[in-house]
Amino acid sequence: MFTTRPELAGTVGMVASTHWLASSAGMAVLEDGGNAFDAAVAAGFVLQVVEPHLNGPGGEVPVVFSAKGQAPKVLCGQGVAPAAATIEHYRDLGLDLVPGSGLLATTVPGAWDGWLTLLRDHGTKSLRDVLGYAIGYARDGFPLLERVSATVAAVADLFRDHWPTSAQLWLPDNRPPVPGTRFTNPRLADTWEWLLAAAEAAGGDREAQLEAGRRAWSQGFVAAQVDEFCRTAYLDDSGRAHAGVLTGEDMAGWSATYEDAVTVDLGEWTLAKCGAWTQGPVLAQQLLLLEGFADRLSYVDGVPTAETVHLATECAKLAFADREAWYGDTDDVPLDALLSREYAALRRGLVGDQASMVLRPGSPDGRDVRLPAHIAQGRGATDDVAVASLGAIGEPTVGRAGTTRGDTVHIDVVDRWGNLVSATPSGGWLQSSPTIPSLGFCLGSRAQMFWLDRDLPNSLAPGKRPRITLTPSLALRGGEPTMAFGTPGGDQQDQWQLCFWLAHTVGGLDLQAAIDAPAWHSNAIPSSFYPRSWQPGELAVESRLGVDTLAELAERGHRIVDAGPWSLGRLSAVARDPRSGLLRAGANPRGAQGYAVGR
Repeated sequence: MFTTRPELAGTVGMVASTHWLASSAGMAVLEDGGNAFDAAVAAGFVLQVVEPHLNGPGGEVPVVFSAKGQAPKVLCGQGVAPAAATIEHYRDLGLDLVPGSGLLATTVPGAWDGWLTLLRDHGTKSLRDVLGYAIGYARDGFPLLERVSATVAAVADLFRDHWPTSAQLWLPDNRPPVPGTRFTNPRLADTWEWLLAAAEAAGGDREAQLEAGRRAWSQGFVAAQVDEFCRTAYLDDSGRAHAGVLTGEDMAGWSATYEDAVTVDLGEWTLAKCGAWTQGPVLAQQLLLLEGFADRLSYVDGVPTAETVHLATECAKLAFADREAWYGDTDDVPLDALLSREYAALRRGLVGDQASMVLRPGSPDGRDVRLPAHIAQGRGATDDVAVASLGAIGEPTVGRAGTTRGDTVHIDVVDRWGNLVSATPSGGWLQSSPTIPSLGFCLGSRAQMFWLDRDLPNSLAPGKRPRITLTPSLALRGGEPTMAFGTPGGDQQDQWQLCFWLAHTVGGLDLQAAIDAPAWHSNAIPSSFYPRSWQPGELAVESRLGVDTLAELAERGHRIVDAGPWSLGRLSAVARDPRSGLLRAGANPRGAQGYAVGR
């Protein structure tokens, strides 16, 4: 099996992420005596600077982690819908979908409080210790990624004509910044330094500083500026200008929370995911479905067979159909039934030798299926992905040809003490909402994932979390926390993680080789992002699967989209052997950006 890099191995610590500067910052924290939580927070803040088209301070972060061998837990850094975000308000504006860009799509920003809560409860370093790396890059500059420049170019007219505050930051000399040049965001550095000063004014106690830093964000200058900014109407991809509904009071009333991870036993492995307010459980559903096909799954020289890809794809369609019908931030999600082997066995009978062309949610506990009208009426099913005419798009994720336009970031960390952290920060993309000039960042657009239909698990309601696509992962082996992994990719995240899981556990590949292995995903899944489209039967594949495999998949009825040899997924992973204490890591080579570092 060809691999692009060696799997890293060591004993001190490992950090893997979607950008080399973030991985290096995290490793610097580990070298300075910090633990995996300290390192993850430092890396997370750096990613807000160096991948601003993929995440930012106005976004969110879900984290799944294990502290020194303890049971996996989840930190929810996903903010909720504002108090004024009602279905009536959006319907009265003439909308049948929440716009994918602009101020109406904003939920309470959750990343700052999420990261500081994690640092307070499980880290050892001060806020200055972990935030200093990001402040340095914002103040002194960083090498601008080609994708950042290309993203700015794609929305340049929108910025010039309708979002002037974004143009001021992202169009120096009225042109997109040149890739590879040194770019700065001094206003963001000012914002962080103001927050840091407010934190340190609380005295020398680390926890008191972090609490003061959290209040300074949600009840101080930042919240005041957000409140004022949201009163102005800005054009969004509905084609009209709308003011926001987010207020400083919304920000003051929310904080990050902890909850138990959803766990599913899979033989010697146990998978731990966030709950059904994310799409996380679909990975467990896919693996439970595939249990019945274990004797038909195989790899040859590190490459999955056509049978393996076909079965994985058909199981993915069934799991994601259940996501559309049943997942959401509600106590009424029948998760026990959805993750039962009895239900998996019933659903498995729908998998045939030919590709399915229909969306088939099941009926856990005998419930009647109710889909959003947009899906039930087939309004999103199309042969062509709809593109917002104004240039602002809900999530610039994976195009029809499989090319990654960007979407979010990911971090995995393991340390010498056995702490494991997997985090998928996102939101606050530079292209999703106008820049708040006094703060140097924009707000998120995660509310676009809500439906404006009533009485659905994912219906819009004040104080509710949208059902997000962000889905970090942690795995136990023999009951011991062993591996943290994940990827950006919107709706594709738990499909690309399935590719990695199968390559590692079925194909026997190490972390790096499993990341490098050819990937695929189905586009026959309703998008979580405006304008909520999908392509029945379409299967995006990396050509390294092989000509014969692609031909067999086409014969089985899959509508093949060849995405090229290296295009799908931005995975990273870290692991710890509980017996030897050896630490390992790997990161995505696609796009020449992700890196794992360790010692």
